[in-house]
Amino acid sequence: MSKFIVFSGIDSAGKSTQIELLKVEYFKLKQKCFVFWSRGGYTPGFQKFKNLLRIFLGNKLAKPGNTPQRRKVLSNSFFRKLWLIIAILDLIYYYCIYLRFMKLRNFNIICDRYLMDTLIDFNIAYPNEKIEDWILWKLLNYTSLKPDVHFILAISVVESKKRSLKKNEPFPDSSKDLSLRLNNYIDYAKSNDKVDFIWCEKSVKIVNDEIVTKLNKHGILDDY
Repeated sequence: MSKFIVFSGIDSAGKSTQIELLKVEYFKLKQKCFVFWSRGGYTPGFQKFKNLLRIFLGNKLAKPGNTPQRRKVLSNSFFRKLWLIIAILDLIYYYCIYLRFMKLRNFNIICDRYLMDTLIDFNIAYPNEKIEDWILWKLLNYTSLKPDVHFILAISVVESKKRSLKKNEPFPDSSKDLSLRLNNYIDYAKSNDKVDFIWCEKSVKIVNDEIVTKLNKHGILDDY
């Protein structure tokens, strides 16, 4: 039976690296594997929607990233709520329908970021909106495909900034936002015994060994 594995965590903690290692092993085992990256407001469907808007609105549509034009547009309550509603509806399609379709096709799904990551994004960017109290968010949370295993990979704020600089990240978080993210992940892991929290300030191999051990504990990749 195909499995659904989620990787969450602070920027530059090694999610992409560990996902790629896991993907390679699935291929070695001749099992179908599908990697899906997601972020509220940045999914493929939302990007297509914004591309269509750019055709009609041209330069009036804010450019991606933390630009003054984008901040100005989203400072308007109407446009901010509209943006969030469309982003959540888009996630409902991907998390509730698309991923289930891929699972029915017997793909092992590895998700790079999921519900918790987007909720943290929204709460940091729009703290007054209280997204978790929205009926639409509750619908998304209730209907989304539930992971068989959920990993949270974490590193310190200092290490995250150091790695982001080395990777030349175009839109790195501030130290304040990184601290908020890290604390949110730690609190979430403490309150959810189904989450596997891994501190990743060690070699890639040691982290990978921990992930494999935890997957085997869950009955996944026994032949790894």
